[in-house]
Amino acid sequence: MKYTYLLIDFFTIIIPFIFSFHPKLKFHQTWKSFFPAVILTGIIFIAWDIYFTHLGVWGFNPTYTTGLKISNLPIEEILFFLCIPYSCVFTYHCLNLLLNLDINDKLETILSILFMVLGLSVGFIFLNKIYTAVTAFGFFALIAAAKYVLKVDWLGKFYFVYLILLIPFLIVNGLLTGTGLAAPVQF
Repeated sequence: MKYTYLLIDFFTIIIPFIFSFHPKLKFHQTWKSFFPAVILTGIIFIAWDIYFTHLGVWGFNPTYTTGLKISNLPIEEILFFLCIPYSCVFTYHCLNLLLNLDINDKLETILSILFMVLGLSVGFIFLNKIYTAVTAFGFFALIAAAKYVLKVDWLGKFYFVYLILLIPFLIVNGLLTGTGLAAPVQF
């Protein structure tokens, strides 16, 4: 049982890692850019995780972790911030190569506005829940910055891939929150 979280990380990344070397995909050729970006954002999210764990917003069930910790986080949680982004960016890379992911600009704008309204609404509704409020307001800020400040050209593709990634997201987060287990890995 103590390897449960580690196995979740492993099975999240193993197929994307193996297929990173596929001659049509060549995801390994993006590593020079990918790893610095993941390390930088990982540091931010690990600090966030340390802080919210310290506040008692969530914790980790020692039954499902190896016991190795950095600060107050199990090593599996730190690996999570490599495994999940790797798998998600790999999926984006593959789908972008294999499918036409472009969506119409009008639909992208409508979705962006809906997501920003959702972020603000959830943030204000759950002001008494620090994690939910901060996450919702951060979501609003990221969408607004991507759409109206940075004016990125990949936002529509992101929405499409995110919709697809919700399926494995529900599986992984379901396991972490206790679906099919005697107790949650994270609580």
